[in-house]
Amino acid sequence: MKIQLNQETARLLKVAFWLSMITIFYNIAEGVVSTYFGMQDDTLALFGFGIDSFVEVLSGIGIAHMVYRMQHEPVEASDRFERQALRLTGFSFYLLAAGMVVTSVLTMYIGSEPKTTVVGIVVSLVSILTMYFLMRKKMEVGSALNSAPIIADANCTKTCLYLSLLVLISSVLYEVFAIPYVDALGALGIAWFAFSEGKEAFGKARGW
Repeated sequence: MKIQLNQETARLLKVAFWLSMITIFYNIAEGVVSTYFGMQDDTLALFGFGIDSFVEVLSGIGIAHMVYRMQHEPVEASDRFERQALRLTGFSFYLLAAGMVVTSVLTMYIGSEPKTTVVGIVVSLVSILTMYFLMRKKMEVGSALNSAPIIADANCTKTCLYLSLLVLISSVLYEVFAIPYVDALGALGIAWFAFSEGKEAFGKARGW
């Protein structure tokens, strides 16, 4: 059923849609850079951060689809596409968490260390600035629309901000002080965030 939106609501939904698109394309770019240099420099935390970015793309697609629906019809619950996207996102996060735990343990066992974590510092700084901007704007739009899903998406972006801070801290500690295993410990931190996000994604898919 087609709905008529007032001018302000239509404007806010348009902003919300473009914020979701920025999130998608930024995470694609971040994922490519992070996984490439993570492999090149043997930086496990940066590589895991890149995989997390790709998983966030799946979540972003679900949000973009939802906002698009809000622009054209009443939305009272997630549709099949959004639920499937959430389940796939949740499974991917669980897979990432398991992979990070196993790889981190093996890395510490064999004593492997990164060549450098400079790229991790740069990528995480850019991510912190980007995620902070997106979080603030999503929260503003979600509050103005009184939309729980958009506010939840803003909180998801906040988690990405915390994850970026984790990568920054582990990268700086290794690059400046060469602390052994700090990169692997950073990867374990990513595993914890990934598990939490996976649990949240499955919860949303069930309508929690």
